[in-house]
Amino acid sequence: MKICFAASSGGHLEEIACLRPIEQEYDSFLVTEKGGFNEHSFGKNVYHVQQVNRKEPLFIIYLVKIFFKSLSILLKEKPDCIISTGALATFPICLLGKILRKKIIYIESFARVDEASMTGKFMYRIADLFIVQWAELLKIYPKATHTGGVF
Repeated sequence: MKICFAASSGGHLEEIACLRPIEQEYDSFLVTEKGGFNEHSFGKNVYHVQQVNRKEPLFIIYLVKIFFKSLSILLKEKPDCIISTGALATFPICLLGKILRKKIIYIESFARVDEASMTGKFMYRIADLFIVQWAELLKIYPKATHTGGVF
């Protein structure tokens, strides 16, 4: 089984780094934004996508670029499963993965205690397994699985 880990830079990447035991057990790679966290400690195959902020004027252009880069990565690596902690920059690879019939696992951010994230709202519709780290979020995501924190 081959796993794609997808996370934006910062806290999202730190959360996915908590899944290193899975990364070490399976053939895997990471898709992330360029950021300050040392993503190279997460494995040998790391792909970078454009950092995106939905408030930027060029937001749509950046998102389209991420879609094309994500498609290229998926066709090259051919993962069986995509595990993501968000945020927005990871939505394209997850959506394309779903279209290509890959299993999608989304873990809502630890920072979201009782309010849904924008990415979470999108991912809830496409994820095969949607995980929340706080029981309070089950009111918002009733079909989610509560596992507690990844930290």
